Amino acid sequence: MLRCLIADDEAPARKRLERLLAPLVEAKRVEVTAIATDGSEALERLAQGDIDLAFLDVQMPGASGIDVLDRVAPEHRPAVVFTTAYDEYAVRAFEANAVDYLLKPFSEDRLEEAVARVEARAQDGDPRLARLLDYLDEHDTPALLAPQTKTRPRFISVPYRDRQLIIRVDDVVTAEVHDGITRLYALEHDGHGRPHLKQHLVSHTLDSLEEQLDGERFVRVHRSALICLDHLREMVPWFSGRYKLLMVAGHEVLASRERSRMLRERFIS
Repeated sequence: MLRCLIADDEAPARKRLERLLAPLVEAKRVEVTAIATDGSEALERLAQGDIDLAFLDVQMPGASGIDVLDRVAPEHRPAVVFTTAYDEYAVRAFEANAVDYLLKPFSEDRLEEAVARVEARAQDGDPRLARLLDYLDEHDTPALLAPQTKTRPRFISVPYRDRQLIIRVDDVVTAEVHDGITRLYALEHDGHGRPHLKQHLVSHTLDSLEEQLDGERFVRVHRSALICLDHLREMVPWFSGRYKLLMVAGHEVLASRERSRMLRERFIS
């Protein structure tokens, strides 16, 4: 019997999926053991390591279904079936990599087919999840920027209420895109003790920031993450040749496989 997690931020979608799974529950093929209303809850639940199959909505607050899959530890990663209202192009793009990908609204028969695929796959050493993460890296250009000679900005202005805050580039730890929004994570010094990390929403794209910042210090480690090497503290081996990057103030970023290799080559060992 497959122990299942349903993760979706919309209550009607969760209830409908539970209803469609009812015949499979009755047949003792699945058991719904956990419900998550956003990506953060899904990550917390999957961290317990007792889920065999996760139905993940692609778009959720806290962390998208793709982010959840990217962040969960390899030893706790279950079979994953994405559920989404994305268009057919996105569905076709993922079908070759995910265990399955269900386009809302899906039927009971289509759901049963997805569960059957999970039941049929090998439980150990299955390459599908690695191929899914490979897909996430597919459009991630591997070349890291070479040192530039042109003048680089020392400050970044970010909107805050009715004013503009001025952030020192030296204090920028990472720039990341989550749910389509670029977020700047920068150290804030309050004069008491150690600096802490503060998040700022900015209108810049990562491509724009990458172009303007010093490529010797700031490198793209994922299609949705740019880090400052000055604030990198550790590189922890992760799933499928990737590294989890431990930054200052306890911040973490997952690098893509190709970027992990390129990043590793930048250091003397």
